Parts: sequence; C-alpha cells; structure tokens
Amino acid sequence: MKGALVKRRIGTVDAVKGLTFEVRAGECMAIVGESGSGKTTTLLEIMDLTPPEDTTILLGGKDAGSMSNRERRAVRKDIQIVFQDPMSSLDPRMTIKEIIAEPLHSLGYEGDVDDRVTEMMGLVGLDPDQLDRFPGQFSGGQRQRIGLARALATNPKLIVLDEPVSALDVSIQAGVLNLLNDLKRRLGISFLFVAHDLSVIRHLSDRVAVMYKGEFVEQGDTDEVFDHPQHEYTKKLLSAIPVPDPAVERARHERAATALQGSGA
Repeated sequence: MKGALVKRRIGTVDAVKGLTFEVRAGECMAIVGESGSGKTTTLLEIMDLTPPEDTTILLGGKDAGSMSNRERRAVRKDIQIVFQDPMSSLDPRMTIKEIIAEPLHSLGYEGDVDDRVTEMMGLVGLDPDQLDRFPGQFSGGQRQRIGLARALATNPKLIVLDEPVSALDVSIQAGVLNLLNDLKRRLGISFLFVAHDLSVIRHLSDRVAVMYKGEFVEQGDTDEVFDHPQHEYTKKLLSAIPVPDPAVERARHERAATALQGSGA
C-alpha cells in the first residue's frame, strides 16, 4: 500500500462532509481542529473499512467498499490505531505481554509471538522484563508506548493516532512525540494523526489539514500552512499557540478574533 486515500462526499451527514485527503507512504498527515469538528468521526470511518453512502476509501488504490470480508480482514493488519487515553484503551486485567500479542493472535501471525512481543517492547523504549506486569503498574507515558507497541506488532503500513498525547503530562508528551518521529524515520511507516494542539502538529506532521465544522478549510505542507495561513480559522488556531510575551499574545488574540468575525466563520 503506497498510502491511504480517503474521499468523502456526504450530503446528509453533518459530522463530516466533502473531505478529500491522502496519506502518503512514510509521512505523517495531520488533521487539526477544535473539539467537535469531525476529526475522530473521520478516523473511525476509516478504521471501520465500511464506507458510508457516497463515500470512497481507497487503500493502495483499491476501494475498501468493494472488498470481500476476507480481503478486509487481510487489510486490517496494515492499519492499526492508537487511542487518546492509554489507560482506558488497555485491558487492566491483561498483562502487557497479552496486550501486545492480542492482534498477532487475532490476525494469525505465523512467526514466534513471544519474540515479536519482546521486539516491540524494545522498539518503543520499554524493558521486556516488564512484560508480565499489568497496565496499572505503568505511568501514562509508558502505557501509551505499550499501546503503540501493540499497534506496531502487526507491521502495519498506516497507524491512526487519535490525540495520542493530549491525555499525558506536558513533560511526557515530548518523549512520545520524539518516539513517533523516530519510528516514522526508521520504519518508513505512515501516520494519520489527529490533534487540536498545533504545536504538537508542527512537531510531528509533514502535511496538515485544518478541519472546521466537518470540512477541510485549508490543507498543505505543514510549514506552508503555519507560515502562510490562508483561512481565517487557521489564523485563529495559530493565534492560540502560546507566545512568551504577554503583549504579543494579547494582540494576536485580538487580531484573530476580529478577522474571524469579519469572515463569518
């Protein structure tokens, strides 16, 4: 799969509408927007692999809607997800070894599962000697690394990340983001990354799409969107990035509010 191309033309559903975007091989594509803008809805429809009416999801050039159940199951190993809350997304009754091995068993992994689980723990910077522990014995950042290890276990081509650091302390976020950057570089994996924090988006993504009320109002290379925003909503989001100077911060907020009111957005 060279990437995942997602096209949406939804006329009667207000959650997401008229979206077209592409995730290329080895890059991070980010979707950014405030809560309720439709980001997570977009991800869930992709992960379901059952497109709604008048919607097309192409995986490696093949329409997911026309796939047989067998083909859809085969594709699932190539697309994995990491959720926002690393505590609720990990079964507290399962050991870390069982959690990471779960997708390998369900997808019929033919190699040595124990070796693969150990490899994944090392890949995300955790001690394999801790495999017999339970999620509650780890910090939030460590639990998110465990979730990432589980997603990586099937050797996917695309990992979907739904606000993967927003539930973590700021001091922990940088370590997880640096790990994601390192994995993207080392493994050539693609990320579809959803967040509302533009500073996080800029650190990780190659391209970004700005979502407002279920639609993309702007998308392009991350540096271009950040340095030369075209839509007033994008400018408003950028104005929310903290600046050390209070006077500059206040002036930016005032300009963004005035521009947004004038645009009617």
